[in-house]
Amino acid sequence: MAKKEIIKTEHLNLWYGTKQALMDINMSILPNKITALIGPSGCGKSTLIRCFNRMNDVIPGCKINGQVFFDGKDIYGSNVDAVEVRKKIGMVFQKPNPFPKSVYENIAYGPRVQGIKDKKSLDDIVDKSLKVAALWDEVKDRLHESAMGLSGGQQQRLCIARSLAIEPEIILMDEPCSALDPIATAKIEDLMTELKKKYTVIIVTHNMQQAARVSDYTAYMYLGKLIEFGSTKQIFENPKEELTENYITGRFG
Repeated sequence: MAKKEIIKTEHLNLWYGTKQALMDINMSILPNKITALIGPSGCGKSTLIRCFNRMNDVIPGCKINGQVFFDGKDIYGSNVDAVEVRKKIGMVFQKPNPFPKSVYENIAYGPRVQGIKDKKSLDDIVDKSLKVAALWDEVKDRLHESAMGLSGGQQQRLCIARSLAIEPEIILMDEPCSALDPIATAKIEDLMTELKKKYTVIIVTHNMQQAARVSDYTAYMYLGKLIEFGSTKQIFENPKEELTENYITGRFG
């Protein structure tokens, strides 16, 4: 039997004031896969992934209709707590944004907020999160130093470790490598491939080579519409839509 989708959108529309940013988006995202969203700037990629953990809720004048199901439940339902949604669906942003605290406190912060106070439990969470984020060996002797002293790539992996500390099911990444050099980017890409064994990863990327390298599925968006969605191999080698083909081959965008 086919795996059931972990996220499904049905007729999802979003407006910022009077400007419609997403138009009738219908898509299903499978668990333990990497799904990449590609398309030119301003096409709605970041807006879409922010719908998956209700980050758009905090934007004044933002209006959403349609449905986003996570594990079969509409996260925009009247009885759903957005904070609970965000515990299960973590987010890593374009620019690394560690807290101005120690490496240890960056990771321990989320679990503490959730009520975990026991030092041994926190130590275990920090240890495990840094190991999963492939950062432990680089920072194990610097746990109590400021996270601001880490390199950009290390800071981004720290932010990934921080999102893992509260045990999400999905990790959203909004252009996580755009501020990083090629070596740091390769480390994040390797990490994504590791993460999908346990998590579902959804990445927004401007870098088509990155989408082709790391993702299992790719969605091509243009002007707020989902133009095409399929396996990454099919999208890159045999796109069905002319708009997709033009973008993939560099004829525009």
